[in-house]
Amino acid sequence: MSRSSRRGDHARPRGHARAHWLRGLVGLTLVALAGCSARSGFPARIVTGYISHVVCSYVFVSGLDPARVAEEDVAANPVFRGFHWAFSHHVDRDKREVSAWTIGGLESRAVYREGLGCLNLNGSPAPAAPTRAELDGDGGAVADPSGSAVVTPTSPGLATALDAAFAEPEGQAVRRTHAIVVAHNGRLVAERYAPGFGIDTPLHGWSATKSINNALLGIVVRQGLLQMDAPAPVAAWQGATDPRRAITPDHLLRMESGLALGDSLTASLSSSWDTSARMMFNEGDMAGFATGAALQVAPGARWKYANGNSAILARLMRDRVGGRAADVVRFARRELFEPLGIRRAVLETDATGTPIAGAFGFMTAREWARFGMLFLDDGVVGGRRILPEGWVQDSTTPTANASVGYGAGWWINEGESQGARFRRQHGMPADAFMALGIYGQTVVVVPSARLVIARFGTTYDLPLAMIDICRLTAAVVADVKAARH
Repeated sequence: MSRSSRRGDHARPRGHARAHWLRGLVGLTLVALAGCSARSGFPARIVTGYISHVVCSYVFVSGLDPARVAEEDVAANPVFRGFHWAFSHHVDRDKREVSAWTIGGLESRAVYREGLGCLNLNGSPAPAAPTRAELDGDGGAVADPSGSAVVTPTSPGLATALDAAFAEPEGQAVRRTHAIVVAHNGRLVAERYAPGFGIDTPLHGWSATKSINNALLGIVVRQGLLQMDAPAPVAAWQGATDPRRAITPDHLLRMESGLALGDSLTASLSSSWDTSARMMFNEGDMAGFATGAALQVAPGARWKYANGNSAILARLMRDRVGGRAADVVRFARRELFEPLGIRRAVLETDATGTPIAGAFGFMTAREWARFGMLFLDDGVVGGRRILPEGWVQDSTTPTANASVGYGAGWWINEGESQGARFRRQHGMPADAFMALGIYGQTVVVVPSARLVIARFGTTYDLPLAMIDICRLTAAVVADVKAARH
């Protein structure tokens, strides 16, 4: 396959100015010499791992145009600002893989696997993938209950709210809103998509994936396979003097494990040295890496948002439903997705078949909205109980010391945390709770209004993304209330 110089199908750089090479070599030398602990990341390797994985997922799972992905998700990403020129990538459509490398030659490769999404190889051979028959099990195709036509807003107020959410100030690409779906009383009442996106586009939830992990854990608990308040059954923690024996699954779900897992709450250049970023983009066994972390503070004593907590929980879930990637896929489809009318979901896994869980969950915007509907009625849909009784209430109960307003796998707006107060000030109802991704990927559930709003995009201005979703929610709630009177 020929290598194009166009963005999205990049060839290895040729003919770069001598100054660029010198800048690159100096920069990479500084990166290589930067102080790193035994568990922190190697920055250049994390960046190439990020690029190869994200581009692979967006091209082969979401079906997006490689040139758009290269521009919007790599070149425009402020994390890479000032040095994105030092990294290149190539999309191989025939092999369904993406390679990314530095100008010094350091390379990462991610491959697409049918039904499982993309996997970072990091120099290792690809593990054997399950067959289509193993992934499908007894499941069949699920029809889209909302039909094949885009649902136009059912009121002028909804149309105005969507106009504002998609508008770009002075024509600048700031919001980058890709899709919005509004559901009221279990029925879609409005949706809109940006060019290049549509009803059947699986969208990356980033950390909104943690809320899917919450639901899968709830199902395992309902089936009596795991106890949230008992010590977590992690083999590495069972030594008689190991203080990690006190960690419970509830501690992990509430980000209160006390483990040294790094920071997943922000994304910046410094993230390239972070333990959490290393786990996400350089480790083949994410849960194994996370369970090896030392205890920094007593479980329950401190809130620290880190993807390693989700990875450990995903391993516990995986082992209780069969232990293999195919088992997880069949379990999730049978117990969660099919009852909700979800047919396009992809939960990407690491090399051990464990869902990444902290990110890399993909569903269409409609499906993200249907997922939110599950949490409107205490985990019951169509008369079928999916989640344990009381699970939703527990998931949306404030976690102590969580300054952002956090429950257990969901962001909440009740209480006096700084984050909750900020969102209420910008129009978010106090009873609303959210599945939330870093760049504005949001599923808002408003029980008092019987509303679910799914908003997806790539908004790098994080305060703007949060203010926008608050205002969108307030406008939709107001429209629904007006229609009642």
